[in-house]
Amino acid sequence: MSAVKPYTADGSKREQVERMFDSISPKYDLLNRLLSFGTDQSWRRKVMRSVGQENVRELLDVATGTADLAIMAAKQVDRVTGADISEGMLGFGREKVKKAGLSSRVELVRGDAADLPFADNRFDAITVAFGVRNFEDLDRGVRGMLRVLKPNGRLFVLEFSKPHGWMRPFFHFYFHRIMPAIGRLVSKDSAAYTYLPASVDAFPEGPAFVAILRNCGGREVTSRSLTGGIATLYIARK
Repeated sequence: MSAVKPYTADGSKREQVERMFDSISPKYDLLNRLLSFGTDQSWRRKVMRSVGQENVRELLDVATGTADLAIMAAKQVDRVTGADISEGMLGFGREKVKKAGLSSRVELVRGDAADLPFADNRFDAITVAFGVRNFEDLDRGVRGMLRVLKPNGRLFVLEFSKPHGWMRPFFHFYFHRIMPAIGRLVSKDSAAYTYLPASVDAFPEGPAFVAILRNCGGREVTSRSLTGGIATLYIARK
């Protein structure tokens, strides 16, 4: 996992990912909607429907980016905290939170999953959408999230995966050829949207990630394929 980095083989993955997201933050929301044909938001709504089955008053959204999921969560949760390593992404997220009139319910802070600036056992639920594959150390990141989750609380992980069946070759061509070209053109960052498919290819999806969640202390771990396997929702209880 940590061998796949946005820019160079040398240096910290965390620092390179931070630099990458700072670079693409002005076009991040536009590219998300454009490249996923809006499906990324429907996936986030599925996450929140699952969160709604729990008694959640305080939620942490890790790798919150520009706060899409945090803002969505604030419509059904009393208090939401979003954490991200990219100050560039957080800046755009804070503007969106303010525009949505949610500044009193959503707080965005800079933080790394492996070393979150929160007390143990604080949050009722934790979400992370399309962020775990960017962790420098996947095990440390998962353990860091579980540390701040209350006992019996749930962790919801939404991540890209590789589709199955007839969709697989079409998705592979789009994901590895078309999407990076559009991403480079719009974001002006030649590496970011080449890194995206490479990081998805390297991610230990499905049963492998389920095993990681269990090994890190998660229980009642489940996974659910979305849109033919393009994304997967993993749920683990502490």
